Amino acid sequence: MTGNNRNFLIAIGLSILVLVLWQVFVANPQIEQAQQQAAAQQAAQEVAVEAINDTPLPVGNATTPEAQTPEQFETREAALAATNRVPIQTSRVSGSINLLGGLIDDLRLLDYRETVEDDSPTIVLLSPSTAPDGYFADFGWTAPGASVVDAGTPWTAPAGATLTPTTPVTLTYDNGAGLVFSRTISIDENYLFTIADSVTNANASDQPLIPYGRVRRLGEPDSIGFFILHEGMIGAFGEEGLQQVDYATLADEPLQPATGGTGLSYQPTPGGWLGITDKYWAVTLIPEQGRGFTGSFTRNTTGALGLRYQAYFYGANVVVPAGGTASVTNHLFAGAKEVAIINDYRDELSLERFDFLVDWGWFHFITRPMFWLLDALFGVVGNFGVAILLVTVLLKGVFFPLANRSYRSMAAMRKVGPQVTAIRERYKDDRAKQQQAMLEIYRKEKINPIAGCWPVLIQIPVFFALYKVLFVTIEMRHAPFFGWIQDLSAPDPTSFVNLFGLLPFESPVFLQIGIWPIIMGITMWVQFQLNPQTPGTPRWIFSLLPVVFTFMLATFPAGLVIYWAWNNFLSVLQQGFIMKRNGVDVDLLGNIRSTFRRKPKPAEAKAVEVAKPTEKPKKN
Repeated sequence: MTGNNRNFLIAIGLSILVLVLWQVFVANPQIEQAQQQAAAQQAAQEVAVEAINDTPLPVGNATTPEAQTPEQFETREAALAATNRVPIQTSRVSGSINLLGGLIDDLRLLDYRETVEDDSPTIVLLSPSTAPDGYFADFGWTAPGASVVDAGTPWTAPAGATLTPTTPVTLTYDNGAGLVFSRTISIDENYLFTIADSVTNANASDQPLIPYGRVRRLGEPDSIGFFILHEGMIGAFGEEGLQQVDYATLADEPLQPATGGTGLSYQPTPGGWLGITDKYWAVTLIPEQGRGFTGSFTRNTTGALGLRYQAYFYGANVVVPAGGTASVTNHLFAGAKEVAIINDYRDELSLERFDFLVDWGWFHFITRPMFWLLDALFGVVGNFGVAILLVTVLLKGVFFPLANRSYRSMAAMRKVGPQVTAIRERYKDDRAKQQQAMLEIYRKEKINPIAGCWPVLIQIPVFFALYKVLFVTIEMRHAPFFGWIQDLSAPDPTSFVNLFGLLPFESPVFLQIGIWPIIMGITMWVQFQLNPQTPGTPRWIFSLLPVVFTFMLATFPAGLVIYWAWNNFLSVLQQGFIMKRNGVDVDLLGNIRSTFRRKPKPAEAKAVEVAKPTEKPKKN
């Protein structure tokens, strides 16, 4: 490498430019398109009881009793009022259980709101099948040629029953053919439901049954569609490991005769889990571990209902002996993907890779430690923005020896800059001699030109890990910093176009350049003035680069921009200190002036030389 500014440009450009361009030109248009499609499908969707009565799994001649056909509802509130329900109330969630089918189809997350405003509505996770954006979970029994318990079963509950962490609810159903079904539903303090199903057989012969569970979503979900985040079907199936299937991918998968749609089925496994995940929320089925189950993901567009997605499982056969009882216990996770809670459920239920419900990505060995460090510091300072600043300082300390070596090399490069320029002029027509002479200078001065790349190369994985953590973890969602930054996971909301909110109009999206992106650009520009100039390259080219990055990073999470600006500031202090220790004059103002100083053209330079008066000979 012949210049550290060029090293900086190449390393930063390759690592960040792809992410930025993708987000600006691909991700943002996809988000707008997905929102438009979701709105159109919601308006055109015909709501029908078919939403809960598709045959859930391929089991011989099993039949599913038809539920009563309700009216079509226009609002979620009307759909909820149309059926008998058991309330759900904890400190973190509220909702209800639909007694028609025993569906868990009404759930709000009380700790999370749609926006940062205090009066913003709480997040709605689950909704009835007859409401817009229907999304629900249910469990049942099926068997060849036998009555079943399904989404159309009329359960009964004790009068005044309410599901709380201390008061489970027991539902009952007698099919009139010798089978009595009982379902006890309990919930913990967070997001885990336990569904204990039992069957009592009053007949004279054994009754084989197959338990099943499913999560169904109606319409096209309003997903982000960004390549670093998985949204859609997810599950872990024993030896097949973690499976992540996008919504669009299911359309190209094999036909599933049982549902009439397309999808994927996995080999029977003794343990695992499956469900549907969003960026911050998830609904997952957790079959009884050790009993065995078969899981599937499907996509269906047939019938009046239109598009719907489903994750379901059916368990191993359960034989209910004559005059006896059999039971099975499953779990349902429905809530926010909080890292600590997800990890606790993984350990408590022995769920392999359940922690990957949070999309740590391929480089989880980097993103996980980054989150752990931020979360630990947050526990001390109580502010994720301050935690980001402290992480930057800690990383600077860890890599201090390596960075010092790099900055010493850059200082030495600046010192020999005039010699390098002279060599280039002397051997401008002979590249081999030019390189040989430069290498001789580097050897003599003990300079390693490549060492100047290390500060940038170190920053690349840190930048990526922090970006991933800010983007996927719910702990960063709506996490405030100070002042106008009320959400570190969202871009800086201010804009220079309306003087950062002083003028009464909103800035166009492409000109949404906030205060922190501008601070980041200034710190990057100042840092460039300390770097040795690449011979033959005008300094203004590298001074223009911070302006470009200011515009590009303006759409990135504010927490990431704050990190970048703070890192630049610390780097300027460290680099300036090392340069002075190595005897290099840190003429920052002079470098800034030279950036804007126009160099004379060759013709002008020659004219100036000709115009100079000749020196008179000296008298003896």
